[in-house]
Amino acid sequence: MNKIVANADEAIADIPSGATLMLGGFGLCGIPENCIAALVRKGINNLTCISNNAGVDDFGLGLLLQTRQIKR
Repeated sequence: MNKIVANADEAIADIPSGATLMLGGFGLCGIPENCIAALVRKGINNLTCISNNAGVDDFGLGLLLQTRQIKR
């Protein structure tokens, strides 16, 4: 199985609304910022996110919070 994808949009293609996601990083370092941006673009909602913080207003999980895509 080839696990290499061309971009973040392809990486999140199979994530449905209502999914539970665990996001790595510490503070704003090492977070999957491109995948978070792809989730915002795709409009996936009702997400449960497991993380040690919620980012800031315009970066990280803060982007998903602004668009109300995170349920909890």
